[in-house]
Amino acid sequence: MLNNEPDQIRDILEGVRTIALVGASEKTNRPSHEVMAYLQNQGYRVIPVNPRLAGQQLLGETVVADLNALPEPVDMADLFLAPERTDPVIDQAIDLQIPVLWLQLGVINPAGAERAGNAGLKVVMDRCPKQEIPRLNIQTPRQTG
Repeated sequence: MLNNEPDQIRDILEGVRTIALVGASEKTNRPSHEVMAYLQNQGYRVIPVNPRLAGQQLLGETVVADLNALPEPVDMADLFLAPERTDPVIDQAIDLQIPVLWLQLGVINPAGAERAGNAGLKVVMDRCPKQEIPRLNIQTPRQTG
């Protein structure tokens, strides 16, 4: 049910253009901040999601409170949350039919991943796009125009 194979990850990251990054942080030393900046530099549009920062600017984007508050459809939800906090966000992603659910390194929720997969979402778990892009030599939006 997971899409963790290299060819699957390549297809996902080469097809995605807009990403909701859930658990975005304003703290520059946090992995979520580093990954957001990296993905933007690769040409992805990254919309930060964090109820505590909603309405503020983060790396040039307005932070939204949750997936339901996104200003436009996204291709992927990238979750930087403790595993026990992911179920409501997974359910929102399913309700919104966000095509890809990406659970970051250490964010492991097999039941939630199965729910999302059964609902038709592609699911990647316990991986980081910042590591996968160079490792798999993925063509990002900036490279493909």
